[in-house]
Formats: sequence, structure tokens, C-alpha cells
Amino acid sequence: MSFVLCPLSFVSLFKLEYLICDFHNKKLRTKDERLNKMKALRFENNQLQLAEIPKPMSETEAVVRVTKSGICNTDLEIVRGYAGFSGTIGHEFIGVVEEAFDAPQFVGKRVVGEINAGCGECEWCLRGDSRHCPARTVLGIVGRDGAHAEFLTLPARNLLEVPDAVSDEQAVFVEPLAAAFGINEQIEITPETKVVVIGDGKLGNLCAQTLSLKSRNVVLVGKHKEKLALVRERNIETVLLDDALKLNKCFDVAVEASGAESGFNLALDLLKPRGKLVLKSTFHGAAQWQAWRVVVEEITIVGSRCGRFAPALELLKNKSVAVENLISEELSLSEGVQAIGRAGQKGAMKIILSMPNQR
Repeated sequence: MSFVLCPLSFVSLFKLEYLICDFHNKKLRTKDERLNKMKALRFENNQLQLAEIPKPMSETEAVVRVTKSGICNTDLEIVRGYAGFSGTIGHEFIGVVEEAFDAPQFVGKRVVGEINAGCGECEWCLRGDSRHCPARTVLGIVGRDGAHAEFLTLPARNLLEVPDAVSDEQAVFVEPLAAAFGINEQIEITPETKVVVIGDGKLGNLCAQTLSLKSRNVVLVGKHKEKLALVRERNIETVLLDDALKLNKCFDVAVEASGAESGFNLALDLLKPRGKLVLKSTFHGAAQWQAWRVVVEEITIVGSRCGRFAPALELLKNKSVAVENLISEELSLSEGVQAIGRAGQKGAMKIILSMPNQR
């Protein structure tokens, strides 16, 4: 028995084959589109939200798969309007390099990254200090999408490999630890230098720890007994804020790390004449203070922002500082909006975000 297919049957088969191919191609396109997308915590139009955006690709910079990122007070200030930034926030991270066309030795390595990306040609960049490049972008702060995302890009020259002895959780602290240690590179600290650090948050804690590596006379002032207790095991003296004025004018160096205007004025109260006032924190708003006191008492004011990452990695590798006890909790990137809110609550310390792409 034989069958003869009519022309209509051939048309039907062709349509069926076309539909199957079209369906298959759409599935492939959907899969490709999904692979080329990522989740990111973004601040845009005065609104913080978790968004799906294109995965960054670059032939001139390294592509880093972020594994963990840390929420910083600067992130909170950006959400309040500091610096007028719009985009993916976050600048504290550890990740694994997926692509680096001009530095293949980094591929597959765990890295952290200096957050200031300079032009590479100006006076500051040629000195090896892109922190003051006038054309710089800053990860998650100025003109460059940040680290609270599944992927980011940075120039390969900004990357540093993380030693095996440093855990992912510890490595998240490299950026703030570098900022804290930078004070030691800006002003001379001797074993006899009397130093007071104002503010018992994450940055104040790290400043006290790094300064105590050189001075045996470091005092941390703060409002929270439980936070002050974290540094006492490092043989650092602590004083509650209400008792701080009893220390009247006995310090050579005062570090303001509270992020509050009152911290600035307290620092002036505690400094000796010709002392040094180090401004370490950023806050959104105008400070009101008595400038005449700086003149009459001949106070030197030192602005201190970012520090070098290499010394910070060495401190962590050698266990010269303790950072694990600063972690309040670890949340997923999908909980990023809530995490920012919790980071601003009273008593919060470091909140870490884990990325869904860890493998």
C-alpha cells in the first residue's frame, strides 16, 4: 500500500519545521540574553533598587565575577545624596577574574581592586597615585558602576591577588583597612604619640587597630559599650563618649571617624595646641565649627581618604588586625535593599552581600 503526499502536506511539514526551528532559536536567544544579564544594586532617580542590567564586557579592562561585597557608610551617604552618584553602588569586594585580555595572569585568580581608576597619563597617574587623577572614576562612587553586583570591570593595573591565607570575608575589608592604615603614611606616628580616635564604628575600629601598631597610646572614643569591647582585646584603651571631655587637650593626634559634626568639635576639644586633626569620614551636609580655634591653637588639619591596598593585604595575611568580629551579618544580593536599610540601623557593623554566582 502506498501513500502520496499532496502539496498541502508538504506546506504543513515546512511550517511545522519552521515553527520548531523558531521555537528552538528563541530558546537559545533567551538563554543567551539571560547569560548576558546580571543583578545589581542600583541607585537611580533617588531610588535604590535591585535591577537586572547587561553584564559588563570590556576589551580594555578586566571583568571580575564578584563573590562578596561589603556595605560601607559611603554607600549609605550616596543613597542620602552624597556625590550625586547614579548607578550601581558599592566599592568593597572580592571576586574572581573571568577575563583580562591585557593581563591574562589574573584570570581565575581571587582579587581585590583599588577603587580609583585613573587616566594613566596625568602627573598623578605617572607618580603611581591615581587617587588624585583629575579624570579618575571611582568604583561605585564617581562615574563607574560599583561592586554590589554579580560582575564589575576595573583596569588590570588596579587589581591585587588575594593571598590564600586571607579568606573572602577578610578580603572584603581591604578597602576600609587600607583607608585606615593610610593615616600612618600621611603623618608620623611614634610609640609615644598620643592618639584619640573618635567613632566606634567599623572605620574607627580599624583606625584604632592600625594606629596601635605604631603607637602604644591609642584611645578609642565611642557611644556603644559592645563596640568598644571589640578593640579592648587588642590592648587599646576605650572611653565612653560621655566621659571623653575628661581627656581634655592631652592628644597629639585626633582622628575623626564618626561621620558626625559633633565628632569634629570633640576632636578640637581633645587636641593639644599644634596637634593634628585627621578627618577620616565622609558625611552629607555642611559642618559648623569654630575656625578661630584652628588658627589660635595652630591645629594642622589632614584630610585622609583612600589608602594603598598592598599594605592592607599584608596586615590581613599576617593577622596583624582582626576584622571578622566586625561582621554583623551576611545577606544575599537579592536582599540588598533591605541590607542597606539594616546597615544604617543603630548598632550595625559590617554587612556583607553574597552573590548568587558563586561557584
